[in-house]
Amino acid sequence: MNGGEPDKDLSSRRRAQRGWYLYDWANSAFSTTVVTVFLGPYLTTITENAADANGLAYPLRIPVLAGSYFPYVLSLSVVLQVFLLPFTGAIADRTGRKKRLLMLFAYVGAISTMGLYLIQGSAYLLGGLLFVIPNLSFGASIVVYNAFLPEISEPDERDVVSACAWALGYLGCGLLLAENLALFSAHESLGLSEGQAVRISLLSAGASGRCSP
Repeated sequence: MNGGEPDKDLSSRRRAQRGWYLYDWANSAFSTTVVTVFLGPYLTTITENAADANGLAYPLRIPVLAGSYFPYVLSLSVVLQVFLLPFTGAIADRTGRKKRLLMLFAYVGAISTMGLYLIQGSAYLLGGLLFVIPNLSFGASIVVYNAFLPEISEPDERDVVSACAWALGYLGCGLLLAENLALFSAHESLGLSEGQAVRISLLSAGASGRCSP
């Protein structure tokens, strides 16, 4: 009986590590497809549709150049993370409900990212909101995700486990980004407008997060 316990513990850790890797595989798509490549130019175009003759939009009655709207929204989400993330880490550590918190942030982030598919015309305010929510959820999920590392690995294997997760995360987001770029490049031959190709790409990034284990 006792001789089988180490193997059982090792097997349990390996299963937990595989799930941890796959979460990074799916979650990392948000930072590449949404934040880095597609949403900024698309949301700028949406904001320009709502801008006046001087190129100004008025979120909350504040004049903002259409080209500056996405950077402002991105900055707002980062400032909110500064306040939210420390509380998230404290709650995760004190309640011991890391899995439930990770599931909550994954679902909220994925569903709101998928909602970006609906952004058309001049709906820049909704587009900004549907970016702030998943970006907050993404940051909070990473805090909880990282807190799992000491629980699923021994001290001498944490470097390897962490490196494997990073590698699979980059691979996953890179593959999805390549597919989305191919779709965008071929949008005319597929009978899609640029906007439709972008929206499908944003939807795919949200769906990827929704499929996180």
